[in-house]
Formats: sequence, structure tokens, C-alpha cells
Amino acid sequence: MIQLRSFLNVFNISELRRKILFTLGCLIVFRLGSIIPVPGINLTLLGEYLKQASNLGLWFNYLDTYSGASLSQCRLFALGIGPYITASIAIQLFGMTIPYFEELMKEGEYGRKIMNQYTRYLTLVLAIVYSFGYAGLLQKQGIVLNPGIGFTITFVAALTAGAMFVMWLGDQITLYGLGNGSSMIIFAGIVSSFPNYFQSTVNAIWGGEVSSIAMALVLAFFILIIACIVFLEKGDRKIPIQYARKMIGNRVYGGQSSYIPFKVNPVGVMPVIFAQAALQFPGMAINILANYFPTLDFLKAFASPQSPVFSVMQFLLIIFFTFVWTALQFNPDELADNLKKNGGFIPGVRPGKSTAHYLDYILNRVGLVGAIYLGILAITPNILLALVKMPFYLGGTSLLIVVGVALEFSSQAESYLIEHRYEGFLSSGRVKSRV
Repeated sequence: MIQLRSFLNVFNISELRRKILFTLGCLIVFRLGSIIPVPGINLTLLGEYLKQASNLGLWFNYLDTYSGASLSQCRLFALGIGPYITASIAIQLFGMTIPYFEELMKEGEYGRKIMNQYTRYLTLVLAIVYSFGYAGLLQKQGIVLNPGIGFTITFVAALTAGAMFVMWLGDQITLYGLGNGSSMIIFAGIVSSFPNYFQSTVNAIWGGEVSSIAMALVLAFFILIIACIVFLEKGDRKIPIQYARKMIGNRVYGGQSSYIPFKVNPVGVMPVIFAQAALQFPGMAINILANYFPTLDFLKAFASPQSPVFSVMQFLLIIFFTFVWTALQFNPDELADNLKKNGGFIPGVRPGKSTAHYLDYILNRVGLVGAIYLGILAITPNILLALVKMPFYLGGTSLLIVVGVALEFSSQAESYLIEHRYEGFLSSGRVKSRV
């Protein structure tokens, strides 16, 4: 249980206090940009159109969750962090398949900077493509007040500039704030929709659209899902490490025992975010193309976020990106080499390549369990919401992102507390002995 004293200790550490305030400031700027409207849109007609176009409206609700209702209201930050996430996926996959990018990944800090630059270029291209398609859809449906080339240029420029600024804002949070910038921005977008969800639920209960018993069951199920997410994030597999004894002069060094903790979910919520971004473009493309070509209308059922096909694709993509992200974040060969240099070894395993193979084996086994668990948690709420017919869309991915980002944020804050001799959030909040 989080103790009040532990929470107050956060503000006793100047560096941690500065990081938290900087992060909050950036998120406030993001929310302010999310209420600035793009000129030339008839919002009344847009709302009516989204209600009538069932599948497209559902897709807008799905994507709107991550932009904090900016997309459905044509705000400046309507695209949110989506183009940057999609570009990051593409560049990371290039790093595993294209020799040029593979070499860049091996060049350390310099290669990382070059790849980040390519990610920004691709983000710009994707933002232009997304906003151009959005502008075309709005004009085709008669939602634009003054359609034409002038509106298209203004609309594309505004949404592209907004997407690039959100990308920059996320980078600043990562560098100078607390938590991963992209994750924090998506977190803020999802959480900002919670008051609307609450109001819609209350109205639905009072209007007789949803029974209070069904709502109570859904709430209890969500609490259970949250508990499972916390269990997943906190679970780990400990690999024992033994250090050899060394005689230096008259003193004996080493001989201690330690362990390497391999988390059940070693990469957090990034696979969920990547899977959502990977499904975003084809889903929107199918819905938009079906409006131009009626023969493709049958594909809308498969692109719906509540369709079985969508859930299966989401499940498989989460597993895929879990392994991809794990491979990018962890290097068993490097870890085994560092252990060997420091005189450490795993009991029963030869140092060197055998240790690297063993670590890779354990990482894959633990990662597979975590990936399947993560995928099940992501799609189960979707199935429940489809059965109960709730008045809002809050899928499993949203829950995973919110809880996962909150845990990551609190974990980083707790590490600062422990470093400065304070107890963590799960302890009593006392100042530790400085012996």
C-alpha cells in the first residue's frame, strides 16, 4: 500500500521533483494543444457522421482514445504520437532486415542518432499521408466549410506540425522528465477520456441501456485485469550468479552470490503500443477505401476493433513485438561477456558462449510466457465489451498502457527514493540508515 509519507518524500528530492514537474508541464502543454481546433471544420456534421458510419465511428473511437478525443474533434494534436510510433516500428524492423540499418545498430551512440534521424523523417512523411487522407475523407463527406486546395494545405500543415511537435514533446519527457515520453503522452490521452466514459456510463445506467448488475460485473472484471497486469509487471525469474574469490595481497575479494532478475514482461507496454500502431494504418485505410469503393465494404467487418479477426491479429502482433523489442533491448552475448570479465558465472553453466546460450534460452522462455499473458490481457476486455455493449470503448490495450505506464513511472520514482536512502512506495516511507 502506498504510504502518504513515501509520497511526500518524492518532493524532498530536488532532482526527482524537477523531473516530475517537467513531465507534468509537458503533459499540460499536450492537453492544451489537444483543445485547439483546426479551422474550417463543421464539428456538428462530423459528430453526426461518426454516429451514422458505425464501423468507421468505432475505429475513430478506438483511435480517439489514444489522442484524448482530439481526432474526432479535429484538434491540432489529432494525430497524436501515432505517426512517430509507426515510424519507430518501421525503422526498428529495418534494423533487423536491411544490412545498412543493421550496421547502424552496431555503431553504438552514433548509429542510434542516425536511426533516430531517419525515424523523424519517416514521421514527417507519415504525418503528411495521414492528415492528407483525413482531409480527403472530411471533404468527401461535406464536413468542410470551404473545401478545396486551400483547406487541404492548411489542414495538412496544421496536423503535420502538431504531430511533429508531439514527437518533440515526447523526446523532451524522455530526456528531462520521468518515464518514456511516447508512453506518457499516450497515457495522458487515454486518461483524459475517463471523465467522458464515466458520464456515458452513468447516463446509460439511468437510461436503462445498461443494467447496474452488468456494469458492476464489468467493473469487477476490470479490477481483476488490473491485478493481473500488476502481477505480470512485477513477476520475474531470478538467475543465480556466483562470483569467484580473488586473493589480492592478504585480502580475499569476491565469492558473493547474486542473481539476475529476468522480468516476465521485460519490455513493458511497448509491444502493446506497437501492435496498436501497426493495426492503425490498415484499419483506417480499409474504412476510408470502402467509402470510395463500395465493393470493399465487406472488409469493414474484419477491420472493426471488436471483430475476432482484429483480436487475433492484435494477439499475434503483441507476441511478435514482444520478441522483437526484447531482442533490441537485451544482448545475452554482451551480458555473458560482462559476467566473465567480472569473475561471475552461473552455477552449472560454463562461462562464455554457454552462458550466452543459457541466458538466451531463459529469456525466450520467460518472454514467451509474458507475451502470451500480455496478449490475453489485451484482447479479453475487448471480448467482454463486445458482449455487454458498453456505451464507450475502453479496450484491453488501453488498460495495459495505463497500468503499465503508471507502474513504470512509480518504479522510476521509487528508484530515486531508494538511491537517496528513502524507503520505496511499498514500504513505510522512513529514511534509511546512512551507514
